[in-house]
Amino acid sequence: MSEVRQRQKSNKAGGSSNSSNNNKKPSSKAPKNARGGISILDLIRVLATLVIASCGLSYYMTSSESLLWGYRPWFTRLPVVMRFLQGPLTLTPAQLSLYNGTDPTLPLYVSVNGTIFDVSANPMVYGPGGHYNFFAGRDATRAFVTGCFQEDLTHDLTGVEEMFMPVDDPAELAALSSGERKKRREQDVRYARSRIERAVSHWQNFFRNHKRYFEVGRVVGLEVSGEGEKRELCQAARQQRPTRKQVVEALAAGKR
Repeated sequence: MSEVRQRQKSNKAGGSSNSSNNNKKPSSKAPKNARGGISILDLIRVLATLVIASCGLSYYMTSSESLLWGYRPWFTRLPVVMRFLQGPLTLTPAQLSLYNGTDPTLPLYVSVNGTIFDVSANPMVYGPGGHYNFFAGRDATRAFVTGCFQEDLTHDLTGVEEMFMPVDDPAELAALSSGERKKRREQDVRYARSRIERAVSHWQNFFRNHKRYFEVGRVVGLEVSGEGEKRELCQAARQQRPTRKQVVEALAAGKR
């Protein structure tokens, strides 16, 4: 009997130990290296690799000229940054004339409608011996509009309206009353002035948006012809006058 009692006690002890082992739950914590996802450091590495690859490809494709596919922000150009720090220039026509390339220590400046642009990056064109050196050191807005480089190297636009005034048929003009002719004249003058403004704006934007040129300041003290004084239009500009039909077609196209 004593042996039976001892066996029962041993069985109970073994059963309780097994049940306690079975009640133990597995740990829910997984090893750190088993977790998935991408860290912020991984994203930074990928982006840095893409940027470096793009810059390298741009450097190769643009023949070592640019790391940004031809885009050159103003703050990456030292002369532009220096001018920005120093502030805009204010020059008189006499002072502007010094920046024509005769003094190699000074930059090359061109002015259009009173706005001065630095064109030093292209000395083969605007420097001494260049095809357009006559534009350097002055405001030659009139020549930019008319195309008469020898006669119109001045800022004075007086009388340039005639270049855009339409040529009328004499018989057609004679058939109009004085009031109709006056009204047509006023319309033609408005059209001509708008064409001048468009031409001047075109050249200002050409220099302002050029990847190698930049704006540096203004010209002050530019004089214009006295009231009633008309500057003669150059021969080449007179030959460019449009016909009445051309003006009508241009106005009709502009309204579409």
